[in-house]
Amino acid sequence: MDAFIANIDVFWRAIGETLFMVFVSLVASGILGIVLGVVLTVTRPGHLLANRAAFAIVNVVVNIVRPIPFVIFVAAIQPLLLGVVGTTIGPQAAAFALSLGAAFAVARIVEQNLVAVDHGVLEAARSMGAHPLRIIVTVLIPEGLGPLILGFSFVFVGLVDMSAQAGLIGGGGLGDFAITYGSQRYNWPIVYITVAVIIVLVQVGQFAGNALARKALRR
Repeated sequence: MDAFIANIDVFWRAIGETLFMVFVSLVASGILGIVLGVVLTVTRPGHLLANRAAFAIVNVVVNIVRPIPFVIFVAAIQPLLLGVVGTTIGPQAAAFALSLGAAFAVARIVEQNLVAVDHGVLEAARSMGAHPLRIIVTVLIPEGLGPLILGFSFVFVGLVDMSAQAGLIGGGGLGDFAITYGSQRYNWPIVYITVAVIIVLVQVGQFAGNALARKALRR
């Protein structure tokens, strides 16, 4: 415990770095993932903007990138990190990698939820002359909003986990703190405290997501 108290400033900085990585990547991957997920939904055969070629290309890209373990994914995009962020280590580089990697998982979650939206509702909007883009924004996404929020709660939990893995590659945050000041120095209280903080972050995010989803479903 004395070791933890001696490194309390580093601990608070690690929490800030983790929150930065998680929230930046949640927003960025959410935006990119929603775009990809909507494209996967509306270009599939029989949907609003059916286009087999577009659907096949995006579907293949998502299927290729999504299963890659995060640590390997970061290693693979290091030239991109150098070009965009200017470094391959630190919270900024980790946030960029998290955003890009998580976007493909978000895309699949968005697709799965939007595909379940009743086609009758979409056809009713189309029969009234609504433009496909207007249907997507005002009908398709709002109809799938509740399940989408639950999906984003799952993404939040995954991003907390991935941000901890970023500590293995110099990404900073709680993962780096637990490894550098905890396990490598056999200071197990530091490891356990870090695990407890991560659990609290996950529980808060899950609770908030569930609450927002219930509110959306009651509309």
